[in-house]
Amino acid sequence: MAKRLYIGNLSYQTSATALRETFAEFGEVSDCTIIDGKGFGFIEYASDESAQKAIDNMNGTEVDGRQIRVDVAHAREERRSGGGGGGYGGGGERRDRW
Repeated sequence: MAKRLYIGNLSYQTSATALRETFAEFGEVSDCTIIDGKGFGFIEYASDESAQKAIDNMNGTEVDGRQIRVDVAHAREERRSGGGGGGYGGGGERRDRW
């Protein structure tokens, strides 16, 4: 199991310090990050056992008035660049004649 956990459905008022203190109950927290304005963050533990205890005890509990989701963090998928350009290719102006 990974040592890095995803913490979802956080209140925007939850601070990284408060989150770290809440999750420190289950073991040594080596890193804590909240993504501003997104309502989620990450906790990293020094051991797999601590991470599993945090999942077992914190998933579905209430923190700052919100029921949080705690799960193993997965590696971020690489995004593809490019993509379609829309449906109005070509050049020039469109002129309607009546």
